[in-house]
Amino acid sequence: MIRYRLRCDEGHAFDHWFDNADAADAELAARAVACPDCGGTGVAKAIMAPSVAKAAAPPTPCGKPVCACGCPALDG
Repeated sequence: MIRYRLRCDEGHAFDHWFDNADAADAELAARAVACPDCGGTGVAKAIMAPSVAKAAAPPTPCGKPVCACGCPALDG
């Protein structure tokens, strides 16, 4: 399953689940997806930012967690 953010010709944005990317393209081309707000079938994929996981912060030299003030090992 894959979720896409969609936008209709009237500017309504909504999420919709598809079996896969090919199915999404086919359903959108066939105008088989309707906007839940207005019922319009002129729907296209909206631009989305990819979901990227952030890497964990490396441990500090002293082993203590870093606070907003910085690394405790750098206090002098």
